[in-house]
Amino acid sequence: MKSDHIARGRDSHSLISRNSRPEGLGGRPAPRRYSDSTRKGANKEEQSGEVGSHTHLVIVMCYTIFFSALNATMFNVSIPDISGQFHLTPTQVSWVLTGYVSFFGLGAVIYGKLADIYPVRILITIGLLLFNAGSLIGFFSNWYPMLVAGRLLQASGGAAIPAISMYIATRYFPSGKRGAVMGALASTIATAGAFGPMIGGFIAGFLDWHYLFLVSSLSLLAIPFWHRLLPEEESRKERFDFLGGLLLGAGVFSVLLFLTQFILWTLPAAVLFLGGFVVRINRTENPFVLPELFKSREYRNGLFTLFLSLGTIFGMMFTLPLMLRHVNGLGTLGIGLTIFPGAMTAALVGFVSGRLADRKGSITMVYMGLFLLATGFFSLFLLAGAKPHLITLGIIITYSGFSTLQSTLAQTVSMILPKNQVGVGMGIYNMIFFMSGAIGAAMTSRVIESFANGPVFNPFLTLPAGAYSNVFLLFVGMLICSTLIFFRTFGRGEKFLLAHQDES
Repeated sequence: MKSDHIARGRDSHSLISRNSRPEGLGGRPAPRRYSDSTRKGANKEEQSGEVGSHTHLVIVMCYTIFFSALNATMFNVSIPDISGQFHLTPTQVSWVLTGYVSFFGLGAVIYGKLADIYPVRILITIGLLLFNAGSLIGFFSNWYPMLVAGRLLQASGGAAIPAISMYIATRYFPSGKRGAVMGALASTIATAGAFGPMIGGFIAGFLDWHYLFLVSSLSLLAIPFWHRLLPEEESRKERFDFLGGLLLGAGVFSVLLFLTQFILWTLPAAVLFLGGFVVRINRTENPFVLPELFKSREYRNGLFTLFLSLGTIFGMMFTLPLMLRHVNGLGTLGIGLTIFPGAMTAALVGFVSGRLADRKGSITMVYMGLFLLATGFFSLFLLAGAKPHLITLGIIITYSGFSTLQSTLAQTVSMILPKNQVGVGMGIYNMIFFMSGAIGAAMTSRVIESFANGPVFNPFLTLPAGAYSNVFLLFVGMLICSTLIFFRTFGRGEKFLLAHQDES
């Protein structure tokens, strides 16, 4: 019954074959790669597609990615318990989260590259098995190194889930439906972010934090559905550049260590590894990443936009609980109830923004996301220290911008890539996404400390509320810079892109 599902064969891709991108990186993508995914006049044959199998695949993708995102958030509330049980310092216990995020980001690049070579149904199976093997180790861990090993193995496998899901959304879905798929994934991640701390608190409170690892085992149920819905493929005859991937991973990990843990020797190590990576991809026949990929102005500035804008979101996630506890005096339950409406709104907005991106254009919706983010942060700048229900309004606006931007920026960047570099290109995108999270949270903590004694930029506030208010104003400035970078690259929207490509 394979005909009931997605067309077989990596190179056939009948769902998008009329709009395939050129293999090389020397020229720009074909004009319709931007226009047909964002205009109302997209090819009718594309939009009709095999809706049933598409719907089932989206459900499986969302089901699996829910546990991946849930696993990243539900451990937050258990950090104090883990720290107390193993008698750890804040820096030591931070590896439960920082180590996970770091390996997750690096794994996204590896799986993205592997998806350009090997069948995705095999990769997602391997990822889910590693993800659950790590969960098993974590469940039985009775000393801290074993716990960290379990979390890192979880991340090594779990990274396959968003990487493969985004790859599938880009390669196997017709362009007229791609925004809706990206929106569904963004909504699922937002939902997991909303319920993660609540589920984690409930399980850890009534049972023990070890049992959090067992939740991930439900993701194994998705494996037979992945195999049923994905096409059978053959591996491409291309060598995997293991050394290039190793140099990139070591360089990025060193950067993360320097910026999050402030270990000085990791900075020259990062320069050494990343320098070696640049030499490697320019000299080897089949490099981990084609060097021309980074020469694409649109791709490069898309990553800059991602790092600056999404870094503010993770900084906000770090800042809000501290502000609500320190300034408003709320307990854990009160903090959760204040943030929860924003996260749930993001889940709804993700679906809507994805569909609007298919109708109005992904670039238009990127601007909408940046505008909502800046508006939400400016509201929090004004409302820091106010009553919790007023702060919730600012949180709702901010989370709406996050969900809108998360799906539509990914859609925009994916259409820049030639099809033989979609996997590694979006893998690097995912890596930057998670790097922005680790770095954003770490740098925000330093900024809050630096404003502990003033000055206060909001004339209506005093310390300590003013210190948190300053952080939100800084986020507004970062978003303005991000918007300017995006505007100078992509202009006012799809009309600019069409004219730009017609000229080439």
